[in-house]
Amino acid sequence: MNSIYRFVFIMVIFLLGCEGNKNAEQVYPINYDFTCDKIKLTDLNGIAINLEKYKGKTLFINFWATWCKPCIQEMPSIQKLQGLIKNENIVFLFASDESAGQIADFKSQNRYNFNYVSVQNMPELNIMALPTTFIFSPVGKLVFNESGSRQWDDKNNIDLLLNIIKSK
Repeated sequence: MNSIYRFVFIMVIFLLGCEGNKNAEQVYPINYDFTCDKIKLTDLNGIAINLEKYKGKTLFINFWATWCKPCIQEMPSIQKLQGLIKNENIVFLFASDESAGQIADFKSQNRYNFNYVSVQNMPELNIMALPTTFIFSPVGKLVFNESGSRQWDDKNNIDLLLNIIKSK
């Protein structure tokens, strides 16, 4: 009987954690003390990524998973957003805590021009649902945090991002 309760609990968490949210709650900013150096990323070869190298640029990190339908549904709008603001001072990273092999398989099956990375400390980041997007200002401070999918190529979202890019 205990295994049934455990299974139901896991399924509830799974369903809640990967739920598309058209009216996603935005927290802007959530914590001025939260900086990008708190996120531990590696490339798909396992080499650590020093996020300090992105200081002076806006950093857009999308936390996602290959099994998360809302994550995959918002990817075309992020791809389009990247094209629309390609001349801006911004870096896009797509972080998953799945294995490098799973991410590489997804990458080979999809034609998104994304910089896929592995996140090594997802539980420490208090990410409760996917997708979740963190945007860091050019000085490395978290200025945007949202769980749930978003239509990133919408004019209001483009303007939001451009305002963050231009902030100092």
